Amino acid sequence: MRIGAAQLTCVVGDLDGNVERAVDAYRDAVAQGCELVVFPELAITGYPPEDLVLRRAFVAAAEAAVMRFATNVGAARAVIGFTEPAADRVYNSAAVCGDGRVLQVYRKQLLPNYAVFDEERYFEPGDATLVVDIAGVPIGVTVCEDAWFAAGPVADAVAHGARIVVNLNASPYHQGRLAERETMLEARAHEVGVPIVYCNLVGGQDELVFDGASLAVAADGSVGGRALQFVDDLLIVDVDDQHGTVVGRVEAPLDAVREVYEALVVGTRDYVRHNGFTDVLVSLSGGVDSALVTAIAVDALGADHVRCVMLPSRYSSDGSVSDSEVLLANLGVAAWTIPIEPAHLAFEEMLADVFAGTAPSLAEENVQSRIRGNVMMTISNKFNWMVLSTGNKSEMATGYATLYGDMAGGFAVIKDVPKTLVWELCRERNARAGREIIPNAIIDKPPSAELRPDQLDSDSLPDYSVLDPIIEGYVEDDLSVAELVANGYDDATVRRVARMVDRNEYKRRQAPPGVRVTPKAFGKDRRLPITNRWPG
Repeated sequence: MRIGAAQLTCVVGDLDGNVERAVDAYRDAVAQGCELVVFPELAITGYPPEDLVLRRAFVAAAEAAVMRFATNVGAARAVIGFTEPAADRVYNSAAVCGDGRVLQVYRKQLLPNYAVFDEERYFEPGDATLVVDIAGVPIGVTVCEDAWFAAGPVADAVAHGARIVVNLNASPYHQGRLAERETMLEARAHEVGVPIVYCNLVGGQDELVFDGASLAVAADGSVGGRALQFVDDLLIVDVDDQHGTVVGRVEAPLDAVREVYEALVVGTRDYVRHNGFTDVLVSLSGGVDSALVTAIAVDALGADHVRCVMLPSRYSSDGSVSDSEVLLANLGVAAWTIPIEPAHLAFEEMLADVFAGTAPSLAEENVQSRIRGNVMMTISNKFNWMVLSTGNKSEMATGYATLYGDMAGGFAVIKDVPKTLVWELCRERNARAGREIIPNAIIDKPPSAELRPDQLDSDSLPDYSVLDPIIEGYVEDDLSVAELVANGYDDATVRRVARMVDRNEYKRRQAPPGVRVTPKAFGKDRRLPITNRWPG
């Protein structure tokens, strides 16, 4: 049997657009001889639809949309995900379509309720196995989480006679996720002894990115088909249900750092475009974070749709300005230079009486950042261009970013990227280009906020090579202070970092969304109380 896995970018709420894209992919697959075309989970609605599912009108419209899709399906069958209303309940379902109508429906049985998933809030679990005859072959239909457990719906489908299992997915990306999926599918296919065709969603949806990389695994657990990552793709495989073999195109996976870079590009592109913006603004400081965000923005949107703003202060080094100019030339990006000294002086004068008799502190330093934020948002207002903020995960974790200053913006591109990975991404981008796109002078200079003379990040934070592993353990692995110390980290350093992470939860609640690339990002993944006296 020839099966097509049509991994598509499906936008939440764009029912007509999603149907149109699915119909085009179906026709393409049929033209190439496919007898069955499999689409992603909730392809009709986009994923995750979140509280839209609580609106009866939305669910009814999604049901009507899947019926419209079905009218375009002929003898070759299609299986597509949608939200199904039934008796005051809603199911995460897969419609088997053919001959111009919906023939049968499968309801997802295992609903994930962890990490970024909260499907139990929205859906009722199904309780029935579905095996359908397609071109004389019994096909088991499952959805996403159904495949992750050995004694689950995949095994049930095979017990009911399925000789091939298809699995519809909306599996979000994070580092290492493709390898986890492949390991799971290899194990599942080997356990049940039949091939599995796994179709995944593509594209950015708020902070989530779906990486595609649809898979077809033979009965012996070997990968017989792998689609491209981060782009719409039609993976066509020939599956022999008698011998359990799969023959198809097997794309090589991206390396670990390139994979993260592509996720950031896709997440930025889709967030900007799907929210109706054409152009973005980046405050370019001469530092590595803003340089990386600018490069990502150019790769996502094109240089003509990126405008940088340089906002030098009395503390900006000559190198920061000249390095930024080299970056702009390398990327072909236009920029404005707006010195902030006049506003800085005005703020100092305005606050002089209030601050009289006090020693200079962070308050005076952060005035500069807040002036910059104000300027960026004013330009955004004027031209309807989205501001991309430039803070990384290390800064977001420790609060080393200014609320209403450099945190201002519509999208935080590298919000989930630790500082040490920022440097790796810059070097990878240069290596891929075969030249310095991001000047080595920017990558190699000691990090500094340049808010006072000779300031360095190391004045306020542990070295990033120490800080980032502690943040990973405390934030992503939920290790306690005691456990981190037992793992060999300095007690005082760990306690200091934990205090910074905990006391800055209020800042992160006010930060713009950003691309999720680690297994646990701030936001959907990690939800801690702001008022919290637990010592860590």
